[in-house]
Amino acid sequence: FLYFPETHGITFRIQITVKELLDTDVLLKLLFHLPVNYPSTLPDISVNSDQLTRAQCMDVKDKLLEQAKKHLSEPMVHDLILWIQQHLKYVIKQSATVCNEKTTLPTGTSTDDGIWMLLLHLDHMRAKAKYVKTVEKWASDLRLTGRLMFMGKIILILLQGDRSNIKEYLILQKTSKVDVDSSGKKCREKMISVLCETKVQSQHKRFQTFEVKEYSTLGELQKEFETAGLTTLFSEFVPPLLK
Repeated sequence: FLYFPETHGITFRIQITVKELLDTDVLLKLLFHLPVNYPSTLPDISVNSDQLTRAQCMDVKDKLLEQAKKHLSEPMVHDLILWIQQHLKYVIKQSATVCNEKTTLPTGTSTDDGIWMLLLHLDHMRAKAKYVKTVEKWASDLRLTGRLMFMGKIILILLQGDRSNIKEYLILQKTSKVDVDSSGKKCREKMISVLCETKVQSQHKRFQTFEVKEYSTLGELQKEFETAGLTTLFSEFVPPLLK
């Protein structure tokens, strides 16, 4: 830990590994700053992890602070560490993983009603056959339909399904070892972009199956989007990927 002068309190930097979370280990880097009048005053908490999104880290921090309030006036750091080790997977499942959602829903509005759609961009696939098989399995297990699309160097994943299952897919995609690095060692997907996550509208065609497709031209790829009533989605997000 790091010790600061009496007027600043004490700061602990702790790293813990949470095992068996969606078939992977998550390394949490926790920073607890204990003010001089701790535990009568809540600690400041910072959370970082290479396996979690920034939004998920913020959710973990918020949940830890909620728990800290229950332990006010008594030593709590050890209890908080034990709590997050036991509850991390539940916090992440509830976490909002939308990186690019443009609309803010009014308080009290359910965000899980109806069918949702997710468009992802992958930078590359080194172990393509294994990667494709993994994506197909996740889509099947989570009852998601859509397309895994290859066009030149562009790789897109378009998914439709219950929003809770869409979120579950995103967690799997970001935390599982789905590819290999340049040395052939299994690695997590770090170069993924959430281009869009939105509710499926009446003009959008529902995909009945999940298919892996390759397109030789941008026109072919565009036609796939147009057939599904997603012309606007294509024009907004796909052409910029060619630059």
